[in-house]
Amino acid sequence: MLAPHRYYYLHNFRQALDWIGERHGDLLAADEQRFLAQFAALPQLSQALMVRMLMRRGPWFRAGKLVYEEIPDVAAAAAPLQEVGWLATQEPMGLDELFALHTKPELLQLFAGAGLPGGLRKSALLQALQAVHAAPRTYAQWNPAAREPLWRVMVGEMCERLRLMFFGNLHQDWSEFVLADLGIFRYESVAFDADSRAFQSRADVDCYLALSALRQALDEGEDAEVLLQAVASCENANPWLEKRRAKLLLRIGQACERAQDWSQAERAYLQCGYPGARHRRMRVYERMQRFDDALALALAAQQAPESDEESQRVARMLPRLRRSLGQGGTTRKSAPESAGSPEAVTLELDAPAVPTAVEYVLRAHWHTAEAPVFYVENALVNSLFGLLCWPAIFAPLPGAFFHPFQSGPADLGAPDFAARRAALFNACLELLDTGAYRQAILQRHAEKNGVQSPFVFWSTVDEALLALALDCIPAAHLKLLFTRLLCDVKANRTGFPDLVRFWPAQRRYAFVEVKGPGDKLQDNQIRWLQYCGAHGIPASVCHVRWRAESLGEAA
Repeated sequence: MLAPHRYYYLHNFRQALDWIGERHGDLLAADEQRFLAQFAALPQLSQALMVRMLMRRGPWFRAGKLVYEEIPDVAAAAAPLQEVGWLATQEPMGLDELFALHTKPELLQLFAGAGLPGGLRKSALLQALQAVHAAPRTYAQWNPAAREPLWRVMVGEMCERLRLMFFGNLHQDWSEFVLADLGIFRYESVAFDADSRAFQSRADVDCYLALSALRQALDEGEDAEVLLQAVASCENANPWLEKRRAKLLLRIGQACERAQDWSQAERAYLQCGYPGARHRRMRVYERMQRFDDALALALAAQQAPESDEESQRVARMLPRLRRSLGQGGTTRKSAPESAGSPEAVTLELDAPAVPTAVEYVLRAHWHTAEAPVFYVENALVNSLFGLLCWPAIFAPLPGAFFHPFQSGPADLGAPDFAARRAALFNACLELLDTGAYRQAILQRHAEKNGVQSPFVFWSTVDEALLALALDCIPAAHLKLLFTRLLCDVKANRTGFPDLVRFWPAQRRYAFVEVKGPGDKLQDNQIRWLQYCGAHGIPASVCHVRWRAESLGEAA
């Protein structure tokens, strides 16, 4: 067994390769299968060096820069890697790659005969030399007097593909891999099988990599016409990948908007079914002064909104569109005054002697043993939901779980997160109708305590708070809160009121959103408060003002 404090990264990498071999072996090409077998047969120090290099930015590495206490002889560890062809010394390298490996003084010495002024910046030196040294050369040709080996990693692209198959994304790298048995984190054990894989074929992996390359090209300013043609060729029968393609189309449309290329933005949004695209298209029509088209789309969205967020945005847009068409748009009431809004109160308190968040000041003002107050914000409702619906959240659906060290499903922010699990969520919410929910939540809190979850705030929701919430919040209210949460998990996980007040003797509670001087309600807060008001859930806004005399004392 490897010592985890010394070779933890190698242990992690070995586990990842084993996992890929077991779970995705049928998707691996011959060279990838060979890589897994050859890696296992390498000496431990060679394995460690390979992983160290893969964890760093490459593909070129100077031996003198690879200094690790647990790898005392880097050159000796590299020799087996050269024998299997994973490290090379004779590959040609461009001038820009050479510059990336050396400091400015080193470069001035290398090109001492070029007569370059030492006062130039490194970037200016590169530009000055590019015309003369355009052709790639081996490192020995660039630097014949080099005293240290230089290696190029030849399996970088292959390992990128393996990394994608393990993590299910390209934003996590091997350095982020945390081993559960180190005791740092605990993860839910999810039952994986072949049907739950996001990548069902090698073509699926190719598609993901192609979409990732197009996203990078977008960030680098590639022409929208080229991007849209390329994205159109990436259609895939895999629903998970189609969502990624739709999201990329949304990003392309947004980039076109920033460039004020309205026709290309319209084209991108017309092809895009990702949430938010319809509203963006309304905005584009408005910019193009196609007010009739914008109004028609807005009216359709008003009749069948894709989310509360879209409904809110359309309500703000309609009066403006009608005025643009000469229809005398009606004045829209501000959100806090509209139907279903909760009550708002103003409370004057002494300013704290030391800077303190207004939520804590109000909590301290209200809190008593008979009526305790907790600052929970998004923690309480999310945690209750996460505990009750644990089986649905951790269901092994395709595109949800890729490896054993995930804190939650990878598709949590996807538009169809709830729809894909509708039957499972319904089964969990039915416990609220039978009264079995209390025991389910308490039991799960005890059994899963500390296990990573995207919903449960273990440090905030302890046994005491949990007991108060279950005693004082009716099951019918919990069902209403959870139902809205499921309507749009990505948007509705936030915006909950700051405080919760309990009156245990009366089995009563109330949510309170706290606003200090100058603070305004955010859109997601407004939507939650309106929902509560419309459904009889006790929620209010408390505007805190500081007493004038206390402001002077605090100063």
